[in-house]
Amino acid sequence: MTVVKICGMRETSHALVAAESGADLLGFVFVPGVRRRLDVEVARSITQESRGLSAFGDGRERSAGPRLVGLFANQPLDEVNNVIARCGLDLAQLCGDEDEDYWRQVDADVIRQVRIDDTAPQAEAVADALRRVEAAAFAGCIPLLDKQEAGQLGGTGRTFDWSIAREVAARFDVLLAGGLSPDNVGQAIEAVSRGA
Repeated sequence: MTVVKICGMRETSHALVAAESGADLLGFVFVPGVRRRLDVEVARSITQESRGLSAFGDGRERSAGPRLVGLFANQPLDEVNNVIARCGLDLAQLCGDEDEDYWRQVDADVIRQVRIDDTAPQAEAVADALRRVEAAAFAGCIPLLDKQEAGQLGGTGRTFDWSIAREVAARFDVLLAGGLSPDNVGQAIEAVSRGA
């Protein structure tokens, strides 16, 4: 099954267009120092308007539509959980060095970024990815494969060797990220799904 996540939402109009276009997940960046980082109150306004609700936490059911994802990296757990609550997020995508104990304490479902080093020999890259994806999956997280870039936490907008992702996707359900665009997303889906 193909799941589409549009990341880096910064305006309500963009979130609504993504939702109306069939996106399954909408991503909001809260990582300090990242260009697309969003202020929590701005994000709260966008998520409320995207769902057609005036407030969260009042017991009303949320409207159908994309699930909302907050991206975080190496941030204090109480900060992450506060943002999740204030913005009504469904998932937290962890892009840093958070450990399994941290994952368990997040107040939302977790997408765990697994950075792929496609400069390593293929067998080594696949083995490393499988080990980290297995740990995430067995902990109840959704693994997300992204390109490893020295000094970067992810979201570099660069693709990686999708044959590595194909090997991992043959054994685990994963999300694929990294340099996907309207021009190459079909090719990425085809390349990775051949392993499934």
